[in-house]
Amino acid sequence: MEISLDGWDIQSGDAAEWVPWGTRGDAKAKILGQADGHVVAYVHADAGYSGDAHEHAHPEFFYLLEGSVRNQGRQMVAGDGYAAATGSTHADFATETGATYLIIFRL
Repeated sequence: MEISLDGWDIQSGDAAEWVPWGTRGDAKAKILGQADGHVVAYVHADAGYSGDAHEHAHPEFFYLLEGSVRNQGRQMVAGDGYAAATGSTHADFATETGATYLIIFRL
């Protein structure tokens, strides 16, 4: 049986290439799929990474796989997640330990 892959972007995590993430060079990502302007990214941030402040033009979804992060003044550990609404301001995101996470956002 042949199944159509029209409209699908399926990536092998092992085969996906690491690309720079953020502006400081201390994080990298694998893009696992893109559709209709949305992106699924697997991100590894080194210890000491901090994200740039920004406003969300679209919702953003996050799941922490390993490590810990400080997000909006709250400590998060593996298994924690968040959803940020359109128009919310992301003013505080950093990891002292290093972290690996999945993030889904719209370009």
